[in-house]
Amino acid sequence: MTNFRLILLFAGFSVTAAFGQQAGAVWNPAKAAAYLDKRSTWWMQWPSAARDHGTFCVSCHTATPFSLGRAALRGALGESGASANEEKVIDSVTKRVRMWHDVEPFYSDQSRGLPKSSESRGTESILNSLILVSRDVQTGHLSADARLALDNMWALQIKAPDMNGAWAWLQFHNAPFEGDSQFYGNSLAAIAIGSAPDHYQAEPAVQAGVKLLSAWLVKNMDAQTPLDQVVLLWASTKLGGLLTAEQQSKIVGETLAMQRPDGGFNVASMIPGWKRHDNTPVDTASDGYATGLVAYALEQVGATQPGLKRALGVAGAESD
Repeated sequence: MTNFRLILLFAGFSVTAAFGQQAGAVWNPAKAAAYLDKRSTWWMQWPSAARDHGTFCVSCHTATPFSLGRAALRGALGESGASANEEKVIDSVTKRVRMWHDVEPFYSDQSRGLPKSSESRGTESILNSLILVSRDVQTGHLSADARLALDNMWALQIKAPDMNGAWAWLQFHNAPFEGDSQFYGNSLAAIAIGSAPDHYQAEPAVQAGVKLLSAWLVKNMDAQTPLDQVVLLWASTKLGGLLTAEQQSKIVGETLAMQRPDGGFNVASMIPGWKRHDNTPVDTASDGYATGLVAYALEQVGATQPGLKRALGVAGAESD
């Protein structure tokens, strides 16, 4: 089973782009890449995504998942390096990381009200780290730019009561990425830290911060949506000691209890109380995002339950 297919589903892009419109269609990596490239081109050229110094917003819903998903397709496509659009994302992220104290936040307090500047900085610092670390995983060595991104992130870790060890995250009431999603964002921070090459998470200089983050995540995990707990499960496979085996098993069991009869999962059912902004009916069918995310997290944690095989079947993944 290849992980890249599940990463693409986690990215939140249309599953039909990768698998076709009809059930049982053969997964097509070239079509998946074409779709991802098309959407990323639109995002990078969209005026509302533009930011200062010739950069663009490294969105949690488009640019970031594109970077994670598109890179995972290289093997299937026989590509020897990053695609043109991947390079553009990396260039924009690297520029903002290097100019961290000169670039403006994605959203400012002056234009959006308090505390949008701090939310923007916290969110961007996590996403910058995740993107650059994910690139470095392929080389096996932590680059200077990825280390700088992590340094920028650590400088923003909150030490205030009740938030001790966490980062601020953009709140736009837009679940699952930007709606009361601080826990989601901090789980991504744990993934970035835990995935960093060269045994980064074991470095003495980051141990205190890792301990605070782990404690905050564990303290708040029971109050999270089932979908955010799945992201935490994924993070626990990267950041050593984050969850015990018993805690992982509990999340796995509770997640599989939400599996639909067809083997898939549904986003809305995993975010209690979620409603569309236009109040149109919520789709209750299995969807690519929830199914892909759950299947990928279960695979990462080494789950062997029959439910994982059923979810993988819905995702359309095939053994190589």
